[in-house]
Amino acid sequence: MNRILIGAQWGDEGKGKVIDILAAKSDIVVRYQGGPNAGHTIKVKGRKFVLHLIPSGVLYSKKICVIGNGVVIDPDALFEEVKMLAQGDIEVRNRLFISDQAHLIFPYHRLMDQLRENSLKKGKAIGTTKRGIGPCYADKMARVGIRICDLRSMSYLRQRLADVVKDRNAILTKVYKVQPISFEKTFAYCQKIRSRLLEFAIDTPKYLYESSKAGKNILFEGAQGTLLDVDHGTYPFVTSSNATVGGAITGSGIAPTFIDRIIGVVKAYTTRVGEGPFPSQFPSKLMEQIQKKGEEFGSTTGRPRRCGWFDAVIVRHAVRINGLDAMAIMKLDVLSGLKNLKIATAYRINGKITRDYPHAINEFSVAKPIYETMKGWNEDITGCKKWNDLPVNARKYLKRLETLTETPIKMVSVGSQRHQTIFL
Repeated sequence: MNRILIGAQWGDEGKGKVIDILAAKSDIVVRYQGGPNAGHTIKVKGRKFVLHLIPSGVLYSKKICVIGNGVVIDPDALFEEVKMLAQGDIEVRNRLFISDQAHLIFPYHRLMDQLRENSLKKGKAIGTTKRGIGPCYADKMARVGIRICDLRSMSYLRQRLADVVKDRNAILTKVYKVQPISFEKTFAYCQKIRSRLLEFAIDTPKYLYESSKAGKNILFEGAQGTLLDVDHGTYPFVTSSNATVGGAITGSGIAPTFIDRIIGVVKAYTTRVGEGPFPSQFPSKLMEQIQKKGEEFGSTTGRPRRCGWFDAVIVRHAVRINGLDAMAIMKLDVLSGLKNLKIATAYRINGKITRDYPHAINEFSVAKPIYETMKGWNEDITGCKKWNDLPVNARKYLKRLETLTETPIKMVSVGSQRHQTIFL
């Protein structure tokens, strides 16, 4: 069975844990979009692993991991991750493959990301991680990016890189008034990373096609979430790639006819990192409480995540965009102890009520949530093993989420460890 896992909110939904669980019954795990701006945190036997580029299935010693063409690769971040895993006695050699069509993030991408973000006035900044993701994807779309396969011919690369550096220096010196980058240093960097990157490089679409035909089980791992998708998210406060199901197809080279199931991941509440509107955001006191209890701090940046009530409007949008077959609900345990729980079921925008997600950011920015209130529970649910172990009010809450999102819940997380999961 081939499955795609999608974040159905603003990212940080807990996809790392779900991938880690589903990887146990998969042969291959594929990362298909994003870059080192993503962070999947997995806790196994008291140990914590934070993965930014390498698929979460790497923690299983016999699983094959693939980084698809839709991912932008920062070589330094990749090599650091390989080193981190090696220190945890996890070897990636001969089981980590990277698409030779994947684009590379260079130091000048990070520099341009920082300069642009810092130049924007307060309220206009996107809140990027400043890791060069956006500029790298921009180069890809402008057809001036450098791919891993370009490293095979250094004479060809020298020619390509010379044009790119010349273009970048015009922007750096004339727009941002900073020193130009050195072509020779940049080319030397390519020589330094070349052999090590090419060790991992293969034709991943061919590999995935042949694996599917051979009956292998493939799991496609998304980064970020639907509301951060460059086409279907809260534009312009989005990432630079397609974090929806279409990105899994184009970012890996797999045909849609090979996909059997699409699973959405959501928190039992809502979080958001970075800038942009957030209709169901908690008042400050409750937000601080949930941030602390839910450890809501970015695994990549360390920034505190904004927290709010479950927003059924944005999740319904994610269901439609991705064609979700099932959902996994994460961090239900964090809501224990709250007297009442609210669910945003619709918005009031300029005096009109809508149950649909508004595409225009100026409308979404003034959206006022219309809440439905349900009773909470006080019981500690971290030890619950099955559905009937959950408090009655917790079960009612989950059933209401199913109804509002029109999607069956098949997994409920009641803690950060693998075993703290209820399967339905």
